[in-house]
Amino acid sequence: MKLFVSEGNPHCLKVLAALELTAVKCDVQYVNHEDKVVQFLSHPALPAVLLPNGQQLFSANAICRYLFEVSGQNCNDHCNQWLEWEVTVLQPALLRALRTAVLQGKGSDVSQILQSPLNFLDQSLLKGSKPYLTGEAVSVADVVLWATLHPILSDSSFTIGEHPSVKAWFDQVAAVHSCQSAVQKVLQGKGLQAMKSYMQRQPAPPNSQCRDAQPCNNNPAESEERQHSVSEEECEEAALTWSKGLSSCPATDKQHPILPQEGKRNVLVTSALPYVNNVPHLGNIIGCVLSADVFSRYGRLRGWNMLFVCGTDEYGTATENKAREEGLTPQQICDKYHAVHSSIYSWFQIDFDFFGRTTTEKQTEIAQNIFWRLHEHGYLVEDTVEQLRCENCQRFLADRFVEGTCPHCSYPEARGDQCDKCGRLINAVELRDPQCKVCRQTPVIRSSKHLFLDLPKLESQLEQWLEKSTSTGDWTTNAKQITHSWIRDGLKPRCITRDLHWGTPVPHPDFKEKVFYVWFDAPIGYLSITANYTNEWEKWWKNPQQVELYNFMAKDNVPFHSVVFPCSLLGAQDNYTLVNHLVATEYLNYEDTKFSKSRGIGVFGDMAKDTGIPSDVWRFYLLYVRPEGQDSAFSWADMAMKNNSELLNNLGNFINRAGMFVTKFFEGCVPVMELQREDKELLAVVGWELQQYIQLMDKVKIRDALKHILNISRHGNQYIQVNQPWKKIKGEESERLRAGTVTGVAVNIACLLSVMLSPYMPLVSQTIRDQLNAPQSCIYTMLQGGGTFVCSLSAGHRIGTVSPLFQKLEAEQIEALKKRFGGQQAPLQSTSSTPAAAPVAAIKVAAVEGGHSEKAEQLAKALAEQGDKVRALKAQKAEKDVIAAEVSKLLELKTQLAVAEGKNPEPTSKKGKKK
Repeated sequence: MKLFVSEGNPHCLKVLAALELTAVKCDVQYVNHEDKVVQFLSHPALPAVLLPNGQQLFSANAICRYLFEVSGQNCNDHCNQWLEWEVTVLQPALLRALRTAVLQGKGSDVSQILQSPLNFLDQSLLKGSKPYLTGEAVSVADVVLWATLHPILSDSSFTIGEHPSVKAWFDQVAAVHSCQSAVQKVLQGKGLQAMKSYMQRQPAPPNSQCRDAQPCNNNPAESEERQHSVSEEECEEAALTWSKGLSSCPATDKQHPILPQEGKRNVLVTSALPYVNNVPHLGNIIGCVLSADVFSRYGRLRGWNMLFVCGTDEYGTATENKAREEGLTPQQICDKYHAVHSSIYSWFQIDFDFFGRTTTEKQTEIAQNIFWRLHEHGYLVEDTVEQLRCENCQRFLADRFVEGTCPHCSYPEARGDQCDKCGRLINAVELRDPQCKVCRQTPVIRSSKHLFLDLPKLESQLEQWLEKSTSTGDWTTNAKQITHSWIRDGLKPRCITRDLHWGTPVPHPDFKEKVFYVWFDAPIGYLSITANYTNEWEKWWKNPQQVELYNFMAKDNVPFHSVVFPCSLLGAQDNYTLVNHLVATEYLNYEDTKFSKSRGIGVFGDMAKDTGIPSDVWRFYLLYVRPEGQDSAFSWADMAMKNNSELLNNLGNFINRAGMFVTKFFEGCVPVMELQREDKELLAVVGWELQQYIQLMDKVKIRDALKHILNISRHGNQYIQVNQPWKKIKGEESERLRAGTVTGVAVNIACLLSVMLSPYMPLVSQTIRDQLNAPQSCIYTMLQGGGTFVCSLSAGHRIGTVSPLFQKLEAEQIEALKKRFGGQQAPLQSTSSTPAAAPVAAIKVAAVEGGHSEKAEQLAKALAEQGDKVRALKAQKAEKDVIAAEVSKLLELKTQLAVAEGKNPEPTSKKGKKK
């Protein structure tokens, strides 16, 4: 871990003090103010920290929070509230004060600028009974607030009024050695003058204190901090909009089949069809189906006419390979894993309108129709190609039946069609040291006649279409770049047939022994799946004038969706709907490595449920780290931190408090609200955040839009904290009325948040509305027509039973999960120094020392664990020798258990041919 700081930067005081106080190991590098450590930001951002997993933190408060949590000192609710106050109120005021004093030389104005926040801090400290902000020891809140105030409070030339409690607290924190050390490193004894160079390079802060809260950010692709102030006109307009209330509720139930409608925005959403040969991991889920699901749910809230289809890709070499490994027929493999995929997506609440498959008559019918149209229009060519043939297996080896060393990057496990490391497409005969994946023999090169899609002949049509689609649609940057690289290098004819048995048959009589190549065939699955959903499928797929098509995928699928598939449809000349918006993610890694089923590394879809973490929390975190602009990583520690800080302490804390105040202070009925200037400002700011959310979601910036949901709850928490309705409810009539207004506004913000959360966390969203007894029309009113924040829970509205929405993820739980998914561990191996024989040897010792039943119990447990391990390795396509070694251990355990139970053990048979 490396921390980048600069001298004279007041924000660096915080992190250096926190670093020394927590004793976290970290290299510190001093750089200039103008050095761009975080390359993707448009302006320099310091301090910044490079984490071990490659991610970066560039918010000073987020870095401090991270250091304290890494050292085992988690933030409680009180601490989080102080951090919110510091970033939304104190920090903007302090920066204005510094600018006034350092750059303008108006030290006398500092007192006026800081009077209000210092009064609040002084009163809070005076009422508290602890020496520090949150307790008996220095917390991250003390460090952050001390560092923010240090430049002013440590300079005796400023007259800032009497704040005895603030002075006592400040002096006490300043006396901590870590804080003294940080001051010397950043300011070097020069006081305010040390900051002059830094301050000259900073933009002038806005006058209003009404601004975005600084997000707790450790995602390198997060958008930059943004300040927003509201005018008097905006406040009044927000109050007027608020007063209009809810509109009438349209019909909410989906009527199947969903078909395009005149006068509506008709949106067809597809998610890249997952291969049926394996279990999807978290990266697969966020890259395709989950991202598409969030956008589809959002589109429905916006009133668009949405159809979301997906299904399993079931033909090709991958399926044949899997069938061979598991001793099943290809159809049995497809049936088995289609059910597995369906179950996983159901648990993740992926709301497909139809989830189909490609092994259907419709697939054969539509694929063969497109083939014949291409043939009739002269876009198919025949050619004899050299390809690898295994003489031992007596068959030509299609792409995934061969692997070897990549000719481009020397990756030793490249497939016969593509290298997973460098991403380059490969002709199998180009592989170095090729091997047949069935028998591991070296194949030979033989000739075979195939059909090719004549991409060069279609290139001009493709370029014309691409120019229009990429300029008018929302194509992600990587999708444009990958497509451009294919066009730039010049298109070449693409083989669309394979020497396989399992696939869509090629109908041409000269090629009747062949099937279609999966990347010609699979995208046609979108059409056939829709055709299995409705006989009127052509209203979606042959209707480009009325339908907008969104494709969601990971970046490795881009060229097949932006070049090969569109060329097939263009060449068919049948008025097909082509993609308008191609949305591709980068890769999601697992911690600091890749997901690997064979090595037991990473969380796969069928495992997430077993962690006990709700699916909504999984959805939230995957969307929070969605690799929109560059690769990102799943991290257990970060997931726990986001759950505990953003969900539990920020979002959940605000919504629960708002609802509980209604229940506790107003007998479950929303009180009368009389808006003051402060309330109108909040309405305007929340309305602005809602607009940002809508603009980003419209552009499929799913991760960035989530930030604005969390910003709103931060604003809400600060609003409650400043107004303290729990105190005002005990005061005079005017104060009780004020408590009612604050409570009513807060609970309405909670209702808005439930709507904005709906695409991200469907169950949590519905739970909030159930607790608030919110009218159904709130879902549509606030997002349709461009988005408006209105009073949806008016005075007198009775809410339901309020209860906490989230639970804390404990460090012990997370550490156990991290170990569980960090790689295959042999049973009991950690307690022995002998790697291979450890499990059996350890049990033999226990059997001698313990009783008969104890020994049998140990053996039975170890046997069950070893059986699970063998099944997992087989499902993960592990190497044969690895599986064989684990099977031997399994058989040994079976023998020992039989002996322990007083039975005659069956002889351990050698592996041989099946009779």
